[in-house]
Amino acid sequence: MILLFIPVGIVAGILGTVTGLASLASYPALLYFAGLPAVSANVVNKAALMFNSIGSAVSSTQELRGHWKELFKTMLIIFFGGITGAILLTALPSSSFTHIVPVFIAAGGIMILIPSKQEANHEGANNFEPKKGQVNQHSWLKNILIVVLVYLIGAYSGYFGAASGILLLVLLTRTSSNEYTVSNAIRNVAMGAANIVATVYYAFMAHIVWILVLPLGIGFFIGGYIGPKIVRVLPVKYIRITTGVLALILAYTQFSSAYNVKIFGIF
Repeated sequence: MILLFIPVGIVAGILGTVTGLASLASYPALLYFAGLPAVSANVVNKAALMFNSIGSAVSSTQELRGHWKELFKTMLIIFFGGITGAILLTALPSSSFTHIVPVFIAAGGIMILIPSKQEANHEGANNFEPKKGQVNQHSWLKNILIVVLVYLIGAYSGYFGAASGILLLVLLTRTSSNEYTVSNAIRNVAMGAANIVATVYYAFMAHIVWILVLPLGIGFFIGGYIGPKIVRVLPVKYIRITTGVLALILAYTQFSSAYNVKIFGIF
């Protein structure tokens, strides 16, 4: 049964690095196959997700070359946000945890379905080349807003994290002229900061089922390594649509579970 989480981690790792929805596969598996309660499943998932970022970092050196400073800044903000989220997870009742999650997932799914400016100008292309001489000129107020949003995404990631990668990807693709593959690589590695700080916090403040973290983490590492290679060859249009649809499906299942409501008798 434990070894089952290696292939689960591979699938989840690929989903995570391609769509930002690792939890679409790993979280339900921990709930239903391992029989863990919601918060415990999330803690195990966050600990294993560290390996997804490591695998992605190893595989994404091509995309990250020349963007290390940007990656470090994003990771730093995500890191402090992750601390906040981890504290909230262990401080708030589990009912708050399960009821707020579907809202964030749905928001991420809707936003990723709306094309960014780069996609509108280069529909069907895998890479977005900024116009010659194009430079991001954000006002200081806009820069502060971006920092706050990245911090809040980090906090949400430390709290639960489902679709947090989508939220960060949406923000990165709309506030920079980077190619999609670069923004995706920054997203994948930066989110690891929230997972690391959350895991360290949980190790002291909550119970982590380490026997599940190891096989799931191995799978996450492998999937995290494979994912960026897939992003290089698939058209961004299809990645975006697939991500949005999967996020909305996940949002519905979480909503149905949290509120015990079924729309048109589905699920």
